[in-house]
Amino acid sequence: MADRVTVIGWDGSPLTGAATSALSAATLVAGAAHHLALPEVPANAERIRLGSIDLAARRIAGHRGSAVVLADGDPGFFGVVRNLRAPEHGLEVEVVPAVSSVAAAFARAGMPWEDARIVVAHPRTLRRAVNVCRAHHKVAVLTSPGAGPAELALLLEGVHRTFVICEELGTAREQVTVVTSDKAADHVWRDPNVVVVIGGGPEPRAAGAWIAGQHPADPQGVRGWALPAEAYPGGADDGGASGEGESPGLRAAQLARLGPRTGDLLWDIGSGSGALAVEAARFGAAVLAVDSDPAACARTAAAARAHGVQLQVVEGRAPHALERLPEPDVVRIGGGGVPVVTAVTDRRPERIVTHASTRDEAEALGAALGANGYTVRCSLLQSVELDTAAWSERERSVVFLLSAVRSDLAP
Repeated sequence: MADRVTVIGWDGSPLTGAATSALSAATLVAGAAHHLALPEVPANAERIRLGSIDLAARRIAGHRGSAVVLADGDPGFFGVVRNLRAPEHGLEVEVVPAVSSVAAAFARAGMPWEDARIVVAHPRTLRRAVNVCRAHHKVAVLTSPGAGPAELALLLEGVHRTFVICEELGTAREQVTVVTSDKAADHVWRDPNVVVVIGGGPEPRAAGAWIAGQHPADPQGVRGWALPAEAYPGGADDGGASGEGESPGLRAAQLARLGPRTGDLLWDIGSGSGALAVEAARFGAAVLAVDSDPAACARTAAAARAHGVQLQVVEGRAPHALERLPEPDVVRIGGGGVPVVTAVTDRRPERIVTHASTRDEAEALGAALGANGYTVRCSLLQSVELDTAAWSERERSVVFLLSAVRSDLAP
């Protein structure tokens, strides 16, 4: 095993005394081509081009002498330190950090970033990174070849965002470009780069914030979920904000079955009051709320503004309105029957929930889900709301809840 392993972050500025000292004593240096070309790298040191981190770690573990690994930015932040410290390599490292590329990108943009979400985009995770950009006002994306600004922009079709694209930070070729998302796909961008994605309304106020990346408090000071109709614009007085498919109990059960989370895209088909769409967005999911009623679309947009969440409203009738939507992870179907269920199963989301008012309707929906590759559960939910002044019945709701998990994911 190497006698000493030092990981040095480099942000383009002159190396610190600690970094220079570690490099001068190194008998093995690993890094990218531009790192190995630094004049501080000893001429007689063994050099390893970093491709596979695991392969380089095995070479370092078998080396006798002092090893140095050079990396861009802060190597402890989505960097090589985690890989080098993996149990299979047995390496203990010293770290000389530098300014992370995310911190540098926000500095170039002149923006605070304690409220930003930070994601890494690879081709396999690009869709989830885009969903975070849909759901949140401020996101920093650490890109990779095949998952860069152009690819982000293409998947954000129909969603307006501003991109601050920082190419080759810390080098002589550094360039910062501000473009709208619809223009980003028209350019070829140099790697490596960081994209700061901004938009979807005014920047939320972060006064009194105590946690990085999110502010858990609702702008209205509301705590909890499966909130009553009165918590949404229009309240119980609005005809679209009540009824069988809008009861808080059913909504709670649907959300529990779907489990929307950061990185997911949820379709809410038949959004009605917008209550379920808003609560899914409060969990961090990206949401597309679909409804054929313009008034329902307006209610959903107003509910999102009131609760300070990002979502996209699509006015149109399912199943035709679903054809051009991006791939969902989880779907709530508020109406439309078997044709809509069949159209949704064709898109292969992980989970689907819907409801029915009669057993015959529930059986038809369940059969359509099962025939299209889903494992189905059905529950009869009954809730009674009481007036606690007189302890008399105020409202009763009885509904069949169907939940379906794609069969290849079902336990």
